[in-house]
Amino acid sequence: MNTPTESDHTLQPSTPPAPQPLAGLRVVEFTHMVMGPTCGMVLADLGAEVIKIEPPGGENTRRLLGAGAGFFPMFNRNKKSITVDLHQPEGAEVARRLAASADVVVENFKPGTMAKYGLDHASLSAVNPRLIYASHKGFLPGPYEHRTALDEVVQMMGGLAYMTGRPGDPLRAGTSVNDIMGGMFGAIAVLGALVQRGITGRGMEVQSALFENNIFLVGQHMLQYAVTGQPAAPMPARLSPWAIYDVFTVADGEQIFLAAVSDAQWATFCDALGLADLKAEPAWATNNLRVQARATLLPILRERLATRRAAELSATLEAAGLPYAPIRRPEDLFDDPHLLATGGLADITLADGDKAGLSVKTTLFPITLDGQRLGVRLDPPRIGQHTRELLASVGYADGDVEALVGRAVVG
Repeated sequence: MNTPTESDHTLQPSTPPAPQPLAGLRVVEFTHMVMGPTCGMVLADLGAEVIKIEPPGGENTRRLLGAGAGFFPMFNRNKKSITVDLHQPEGAEVARRLAASADVVVENFKPGTMAKYGLDHASLSAVNPRLIYASHKGFLPGPYEHRTALDEVVQMMGGLAYMTGRPGDPLRAGTSVNDIMGGMFGAIAVLGALVQRGITGRGMEVQSALFENNIFLVGQHMLQYAVTGQPAAPMPARLSPWAIYDVFTVADGEQIFLAAVSDAQWATFCDALGLADLKAEPAWATNNLRVQARATLLPILRERLATRRAAELSATLEAAGLPYAPIRRPEDLFDDPHLLATGGLADITLADGDKAGLSVKTTLFPITLDGQRLGVRLDPPRIGQHTRELLASVGYADGDVEALVGRAVVG
């Protein structure tokens, strides 16, 4: 991989510029981990200037290992970094001046934390009534609001882990679903508040929370119980509404997901795979009959398909217009032909650790505006990369900045 010499990306001359509907909007972000940074990333991808205020030495997420190693580079592109020691009065004043210059403040600390530094909604909106203040918490205000929450905590208490695992074996989803979606819902609320501010001239506080996000995700299963009176079973043990909707192990131990979710698809499935005798069986003529006979039908299908290669099945089902999916791992997706052809991956330069300076691919926000993907304008920032620029933007003279740096108030 090539390593860029500059940390800020520029578009190639032949590439049409992506729309930036939030250009000119300033966002000041007091965040860490995933949920708050996701909200900031969405706003940054849409064109806002997003200022990430980090503690001295940088956000701890920069140094996570294992499953956390991708957090900082994933959720902090298109942002600027300044480090501020909020425990020093001068540092808290720096943060307040930056927040006073903002259209939006984003935070995801425990209740009461921001108020200690005069950075809560009440304090900041008294200075700037146009401010939109986006809080990201474990729980919305109520009996649980002071509990410490993690994605895994709310998945366990909110029914998602129960639905994902096998009976008696609750299992968290394989990615930070509540953190990421909680940040996205926060960004949606900010966009709505911006529209309202354009009408009234006043900002507002908006809130997003992990637990409530998780409840929204399992709402369909709650409604299933309300409608049918039957509790939703964990996904691996559920009564599927479709007979052919499963993972099959085929030649050389490869796996592929196959589906036929209508009677027309079942007929096409049998024709494409040479299963005329199964198609002709009256006991399997309709989807509901096939669902009732899954215990008999699926073993037959598994035996018939066991010697076929996943690539052959994929080509056959693709030609027939049927749903299918080879089982992929995350690392396989760097070579996905659709992502490569459509610009779904973009280069960033890593800022931290022993891989600092290395160019790698990251995934882009999964939308287009005016036919364009929203790309990377700024790499994930180095610690305090934009300190001097940002302090100058709120009126600090060069000498004052150097004095603050010298006393480790900022960096």
